Amino acid sequence: MIIAIYPGRFDPVTNGHLDIARRAATLFDQVIVGVYDLPPDRSLFTTEERVELFRQAVASLPNVEVKPFSGLTVEFARREGARVLVRGIRAVTDFEAEFDMALMNKRMAPEIESVFLMASLEHLFVSGHRIREVASLGYDVSGLVPPHVAEALKRKLKEKPWRP
Repeated sequence: MIIAIYPGRFDPVTNGHLDIARRAATLFDQVIVGVYDLPPDRSLFTTEERVELFRQAVASLPNVEVKPFSGLTVEFARREGARVLVRGIRAVTDFEAEFDMALMNKRMAPEIESVFLMASLEHLFVSGHRIREVASLGYDVSGLVPPHVAEALKRKLKEKPWRP
């Protein structure tokens, strides 16, 4: 059985993140979405909220589960028995950062492979940062995030204005 970890901030989960999770679910026996535990002042949504938003988004995928984690991604992968880290790549700038990260991960955990999935064309420009930014300025992001996330963004931005 091959377990893969798909780690990230997911603040918030976007349709691009969901696309990578769905595609990874067809490649691996089990996919664990690892939501990195960020301090509340460094994210719009709390870790618990981000975990729950992603859980709702992948509820129809039986081999995908969502868990929070802190510390090194490779240590989380080891604890979960994962042999693969899944990452999405949107552009050349993503590749450079992911390449550096993959080399460091390989140094720390040579037994864990990194697998990169190219973003689908319709999601190339979508990022959590961009979603937070345009949503905070009043743009309707409902076509870029799952419906429950769009509603959560509206509620959250009323109580906690975002400063990009």
